[in-house]
Amino acid sequence: MFKYCSLYSGSSGNSFFVQTDNTNLIIDAGVTLKKIVAALEKLNINGEDIDAILVTHDHIDHTRSIATLSNKYNIPVYANKKTWEAIENIACKIPNNNKKIFNIAETFSIGDIKILPFHTPHDAADPCGFNLYNSNKKISIVTDIGYVSEELLNHLKKSSCILLESNYDPEILKCSSYPYLLKRRISSDMGHLSNISAAKTLASLYDFGLQKALLVHLSKENNFPELAYETIKNETLNCTNLSIDIAPRDRPTKLFEVV
Repeated sequence: MFKYCSLYSGSSGNSFFVQTDNTNLIIDAGVTLKKIVAALEKLNINGEDIDAILVTHDHIDHTRSIATLSNKYNIPVYANKKTWEAIENIACKIPNNNKKIFNIAETFSIGDIKILPFHTPHDAADPCGFNLYNSNKKISIVTDIGYVSEELLNHLKKSSCILLESNYDPEILKCSSYPYLLKRRISSDMGHLSNISAAKTLASLYDFGLQKALLVHLSKENNFPELAYETIKNETLNCTNLSIDIAPRDRPTKLFEVV
């Protein structure tokens, strides 16, 4: 068994869940403890069952409750050194024995899940995505990325499933009420991924075995779930066996299984 879901996803907070027969992981905890516990309960998971929390980067919509979650259930938290330094105000609330450091591009394991962190382009201290491996299957988690470089694409190849950002539609962003500098930040190479860029990425990965995609981190102001879905479907018409789902902002998805 190798399963995954989104607990919450969007600019107001992100958290994802991965499960095997022996291991339960949370990736990011950017909403309140109460919300995460409620989402886990819907999946029949208790906080005591969580083996570790992985952190992609230091922004508050990914780190909001890592300390409260860790302390309540005595869960170790894994982040790279620069990310720990960037969230010192949060890190100081976590006992040292539960603060774990990984190095990007170096594989480590938690239970029966092998984890490979890789660099991602975003305006954070040292952001990363994760490749998660179990039983010869691979799940990739890549959110908050400005663009998909050839190096990043190579990390994503041969993924069975991917949780991929599809943050905004360029035309909606242009017309939104956001100030100019924020619009420029979002659309920059260190910002967020557009629907069309996500679509092209999925089309490229399909030839390397991609079966399922869960679109995450959709903007409430600069996107619509229906628009993101249609953009991806139009770009992946030839990817006949690719399953596409969208993570809602305010509730967990179902548990998807890697087969």
